[in-house]
Amino acid sequence: LDDLLTDKTKLVCVNQVSNALGVVNPIKTIIEKAHAKGAWVLIDAAQSAPHTVIDVQAMDCDFLVFSGHKMYGPTGIGILYGKEDILNELPPFHGGGEMIKDVTMEVSTYACLPFKFEAGTPDIAGIIGLGAAVGFINSIGMQTIHDYEKELVDYTIQRLSEFDEVEIYAKDAEHSGAVSFNLKFDGVHSSDVGMILDKKGIAVRTGHHCAQPIMHHFNIPGTVRASFAVYNTKEEIDTFIEGLKTAIRMLG
Repeated sequence: LDDLLTDKTKLVCVNQVSNALGVVNPIKTIIEKAHAKGAWVLIDAAQSAPHTVIDVQAMDCDFLVFSGHKMYGPTGIGILYGKEDILNELPPFHGGGEMIKDVTMEVSTYACLPFKFEAGTPDIAGIIGLGAAVGFINSIGMQTIHDYEKELVDYTIQRLSEFDEVEIYAKDAEHSGAVSFNLKFDGVHSSDVGMILDKKGIAVRTGHHCAQPIMHHFNIPGTVRASFAVYNTKEEIDTFIEGLKTAIRMLG
C-alpha cells in the first residue's frame, strides 16, 4: 500500500472483508495512510455488513457501501454512506424527479441531501425489504451475530485443518463470514468439489468469486468458499466435513 499511494492518489477503494477469502483487512490503517496522502476512502462493506459491527465515525471512512442481498434482504438494493461535506460537494450522477430544487430552460439547481442522489421513483419494495432485514439483524444484535459466526468460522478452519489434502487460503489471518480452500490434487477444479458437495445437499460457492486478480496471485482458477450466517450450526459444518471426505475419496 505504501508503494501504491502517492500524492496523485485521489480515491482508495477497498473491501473491509474479502468476499473471496473471508479475510478481514486492516481498514483503519488503510484509511489513515490514504488520508495522509489527501485521498478519499471508499469501503466496500458488502461482505462485512452482515457479519460485524460497523462504526463509520470510528472508522473515519469517506464513503461506505453495501448491498442488501448478503444481509437477508432483497437483491438490487443497497446503502451508500458518505460524509456530508463530501456529498454536498459532489454533483448528482443521475437526473429525474425529486432530485431538483428549481428548473428553468437555462439552468437547474439540485435539492439538498439525500434527494439530489435519489432521482426518480425509488425502489420502494426493495427499501421496505432492506429495512425489514436490518430490523431482523438488530433484533438479534450485530455483536451477538459476530461472536456466534466467529465460532462457526474458527470451528470450520479447525475441521478443515484435519486434512493434509486441503489448502486453506490465508489460514492464519482473521476471518469473517467465510473460509476459502481447495483440494491439493492436480487437475481438480473447485467446481468439482462443489458439484460433489451439492449432491450431498451442501451449498458452497466455487470459482473466482469476481476476484480474479487474487486468484492469479495464488496461480489458481478459483476456490471453494464455505460461508456462514447466523442460522448455520456446527452440526451443519460436520455434515459439510463428511461431504468433503467423500470429495477427497472421489477426486484423490
